[in-house]
Amino acid sequence: MTRFDHDLRLDALQAAYKEGAFTPRQLLVELRQRAATLNSDNPLFIHLLSETELEPYLAALDGKSPEQLPLFGVPFAIKDNIDLAGIPTTAACPAFSYTPNCSATLVQQLIELGAVPLGKTNLDQFATGLNGTRSPYGACHNATHPQYPSGGSSSGSALSVALGLCSFALGTDTAGSGRVPAALNNLVGLKQTRGLLSASGLVPACRTLDCITYFAASAAECSKLLALTAKRDPSDDYSRANPLWNAADAFGSPRPFRFGVPKTPEFLGCPESPGLFAAAIEQLKAIGGTPVEIDLDPFMQAAKLLYEGPWVAERYSVAGELIERDPEAVLPVIRAVLDKAPQFSAQDAFEYQYRLQGYKTLCDQLLADMDCVLTPTIPRPVTLAELEAEPVARNSDLGYYTNFMNLLDYAAVAVPSGFMANGLPWGVTLFGRAFTDQYLLSLGAALQQYSGLPLVGEQPLSSSLPATPARNDMARVVVCGAHLDGLPLNWQLRQRGGRLLEATASSADYKLYALAGGPPMRPGMLRVAEGGQAIQVEVWELPSRELGSFLTGIPAPLGLGKVQLADGRWETGFICDPYGLEGATDITEFGGWKAWLASR
Repeated sequence: MTRFDHDLRLDALQAAYKEGAFTPRQLLVELRQRAATLNSDNPLFIHLLSETELEPYLAALDGKSPEQLPLFGVPFAIKDNIDLAGIPTTAACPAFSYTPNCSATLVQQLIELGAVPLGKTNLDQFATGLNGTRSPYGACHNATHPQYPSGGSSSGSALSVALGLCSFALGTDTAGSGRVPAALNNLVGLKQTRGLLSASGLVPACRTLDCITYFAASAAECSKLLALTAKRDPSDDYSRANPLWNAADAFGSPRPFRFGVPKTPEFLGCPESPGLFAAAIEQLKAIGGTPVEIDLDPFMQAAKLLYEGPWVAERYSVAGELIERDPEAVLPVIRAVLDKAPQFSAQDAFEYQYRLQGYKTLCDQLLADMDCVLTPTIPRPVTLAELEAEPVARNSDLGYYTNFMNLLDYAAVAVPSGFMANGLPWGVTLFGRAFTDQYLLSLGAALQQYSGLPLVGEQPLSSSLPATPARNDMARVVVCGAHLDGLPLNWQLRQRGGRLLEATASSADYKLYALAGGPPMRPGMLRVAEGGQAIQVEVWELPSRELGSFLTGIPAPLGLGKVQLADGRWETGFICDPYGLEGATDITEFGGWKAWLASR
């Protein structure tokens, strides 16, 4: 299918506006006309805003500029289970339709940042499905290969970006709806930490699990969008504050990391997916990753609870009244999914919560020693013909690797990583602990750079990663004395969940002293202009939330500052205030605290 030829990536679009290549009004009118043409063949929009409906958003930009508004004139699409003021919200069910007076919090945020909504997009009805064919407004097919589905439930949102009509789009994700369409259409799909983006103004699928998600051409764009909009919303009871380790400046260049891979990955008989996944593992290794095999069974057991347990009843709480009043208003395949909801009791709800917590405990333990986990986004693609023949079974195939993540409260990023022989896009998902979104996006961006895959409209990846290191929910600490592995104060690190990353040396700019006092005996490491040498140190990692208590327990004259390592890196580590050297012994010649201890 032909794509629109404008480069709509955020940076490129802002540059075009600054150069005066066109105005937002000219662009949006042109995009709207293009979208109307495409919609007749592939029904990605349920409601395409008219020129009259677009005008207030465009008029609000008059007299403004990209310097004033970070998303100035950026076209975006909204999944039609998310409110846009004055435009019907249908959730792909005409009988359910209502017209909201206010936009969803996130939509309003984006508009105030300068973005312009192009329309409301098609979806699997009530966001129940992963394929994009379960809509009375028509089935969506893939942007690249018309014999395959677009993926769902955020079908139209993914297509609006993949077909070059929008810079980004809002989808939703309860079981994979923000990741499966990304994989099938060569996009990045961000399923952020639950509650990180406001869900106020969203028609729930499962309110306790739902996430509004971003689709964009690149992980760098998703990072920018997330940084602009990840704010606590008092109107959303499930909204959560974003910790500073997950702020905008956490997006950076990956340093060496450990990533989990399934010990026995499942591809459901696909002949090409194993090779594509193996290639993705090699790509992650090339950007600094070390793969670690893990057992995915507890994750898969958790995934089964989503449709076999009482979360189906949570879905029923939205559409159930309509089903009971007017069964024919809801598609038969959606009714079939929800039919078993009334059989679950309050007791069942608690029992399944207990089972889920058991799986989460196991899964969290597996993640504790890793920075993320890599899986295929889908085990194999399915064709439209296969979906028509077996709609429930083939839809389930698409969710094999996605259904557990919201239940377990993990962040996830779907990233393109290759193409199948027939040209269909194929991708992987990086997932990890809650509030590691910017870190996962950093890895996704590095993966996109390394693979060099073309983006929407065959555009090459142009943005580079910041030189600063990517951050996650772990902090690194350089130790040089009593906190070294096996020494008296090492327990203070281990008690806080610390683990040893590497034994290395400082740059050749330090002197080491044995401080007066004790026990325990302690060294002081001081940076000097001359006469220094490399000192043996260890780099430890501990949860960022524990760093404060560790810092406050460090007695004078020691403290934490920046220490340069032999390879030029600067890390947080132990430093000594010069006043504390009174009565100290210079032991620099030993090259390290353990060597000095051994000499005694």
